[in-house]
Amino acid sequence: MKTKKEAIEILKILKEYYPEATCSLDFASPFEMAISVMLSAQCTDERVNKTTPALFKKANTPEKMAKLSLEEIEKIIKPCGFYKTKAKNILACSKMLVEEFGGVVPNNMEDLQKLAGIGRKSANVIMLEAFNNPQGIAVDTHARRISNKIGLSKETEPEKIEQDLLKLLPKESYYDANHLFVWHGRYTCVARKPKCEECPVRKMCDTYKEGK
Repeated sequence: MKTKKEAIEILKILKEYYPEATCSLDFASPFEMAISVMLSAQCTDERVNKTTPALFKKANTPEKMAKLSLEEIEKIIKPCGFYKTKAKNILACSKMLVEEFGGVVPNNMEDLQKLAGIGRKSANVIMLEAFNNPQGIAVDTHARRISNKIGLSKETEPEKIEQDLLKLLPKESYYDANHLFVWHGRYTCVARKPKCEECPVRKMCDTYKEGK
């Protein structure tokens, strides 16, 4: 397992390597961010960004979305995969926002996780991107793979990996960590064929050192 000093150094190197690392989802409000995050499950951000304009043209607020039929939502979001479950969550979430939160997306982790389709990972993303107030680190498939490979965590469950990361990284690093793990996993430490020889942190990576 890496020390705090090593973890911070890894993040520093990644930040220098990916200076442009930011959120890839397009959104204009916390509500649009919440819907986009739901759609991004098992789907690329690129596909989500091609799908949401049509959806948000019809309904860009909880009130408008809650008035759409399940079939209308399903038809629009079908390209994002798992569209039946996602449509149910979008509709249920929108109705819950209207009925219990006055049509306003809550800006705290506890209330966000009460919403249909929003787990801890999604709540972390919403707090970071929509409210610029990161409360943790969203452990998606990229963050999980990288954390295990580098030696930041030996856990396999996202919430346990996040707790390991939070012990290693100071809160001021949360913003960068969320973006950098995604970018590193997307462009260098890819799942099927990692580009180890191009990796800027390979000398600090447990998996790379074991293979040498």
